Amino acid sequence: MNVPTSPATNDSGVLIIGGGLVGASLAIALDAAGIAATLVETAAPRADAQPSYDERNLALARATVNGLEAIGVWRHARAGATPIRHIHVSRAGEFGSARIDADKHGVDALGWTLPARELGVALLRRLDECTRLTRLAPATLAGLEPLAGGWRARIDSADGSRCIDTPLLVGADGTESFVRARLGIEAERHDYRQTLFVCTITPERDHANRAWERFADGGPIALLPLAERRCGLVLTVAAEAADGVAALDDAAFIELAQRRLGWRLGRLSRPGKRHPYAIRRVAASALVAPRAVLVGNAAQTVHPIGAQGFNLGLRDALTLAEMVAGAADPGAADLLQRYAARRAPDREGTMAMSHGLVQLACLPQPLLAPLRSLALLACDRVPPLQRALARRGMGFRGDPPLAVLERLP
Repeated sequence: MNVPTSPATNDSGVLIIGGGLVGASLAIALDAAGIAATLVETAAPRADAQPSYDERNLALARATVNGLEAIGVWRHARAGATPIRHIHVSRAGEFGSARIDADKHGVDALGWTLPARELGVALLRRLDECTRLTRLAPATLAGLEPLAGGWRARIDSADGSRCIDTPLLVGADGTESFVRARLGIEAERHDYRQTLFVCTITPERDHANRAWERFADGGPIALLPLAERRCGLVLTVAAEAADGVAALDDAAFIELAQRRLGWRLGRLSRPGKRHPYAIRRVAASALVAPRAVLVGNAAQTVHPIGAQGFNLGLRDALTLAEMVAGAADPGAADLLQRYAARRAPDREGTMAMSHGLVQLACLPQPLLAPLRSLALLACDRVPPLQRALARRGMGFRGDPPLAVLERLP
């Protein structure tokens, strides 16, 4: 590598470190708002090189799809998406269940299922259309130095090193965020001692655009509707059982999933390639620092129960873009404090919900069974609770960014 002895320095506008799903979405939203930005990503700008553009099937809340539509991403993704028109939530061995139907709440879909890799392709296509964005990929953040009016970042790439000055540094670099560590922001960690397996399967009966989430002692299991009568399976197991589950042949794996999920969709078959993910919760103690902000998994990594991770991170990105677009100084202290305050109810509520559900709904305590069943029945049959559950499930919580409130065409 040819590294200049005196790296050139330039002003980037907003500097975003991390080009995964949330970082790329933020870059696009800023560009759409007319804000100059630089996006730094360690992976090459290809879907097969970006770790977050993987084999997961994402459950995109309605608010999320509204936001992706608003920033011009959804037109590149909608062909591969499958609408979720019904959601069924239950607990293995207990009588309660909750059902949410799109028609009952006056919408055509509660959300959509989309493979993460297809969303990644859509983001890359939209990034190619940006006119105010500088993309550095593959490139690495090698160092940060505070300045009076922002930060100076040293970026290493195959072309050498360069220094970039920015009035606002954004850490969108994932759960083990280098930016978060460099800012001195602590993070609370919780290991759930669980591993998530994702793959596709084919049920005997048509899924009818219904998503299923079922809690059990061993963790949640979910089925998400996909095209061509396929479903995305999300199976959680105890961490100590993960190696054994990974070693199962297809027939034994399907037997395990069938036992955990039940027979509501008939016999399951034709499992695709399985991908394991260790599950942990990581929550930054602060969202902002002087002229710096964390978004997405760098700010909070939540349990995948309820499929809230990317949905929450996109609301981070769209809220930040909205506030920066109306500001003379994108890194001003009062703007960042207002951003943190605005995001707090949504962030804290979503983290509490996901953590509480996995702690309560999956605890193997028989004394909790009647209470859990009654709670599910209440959510199913008490209209105010049903409306609140549906609204939150569709991603409308707290003070959402205006982009997610726009109607789909």
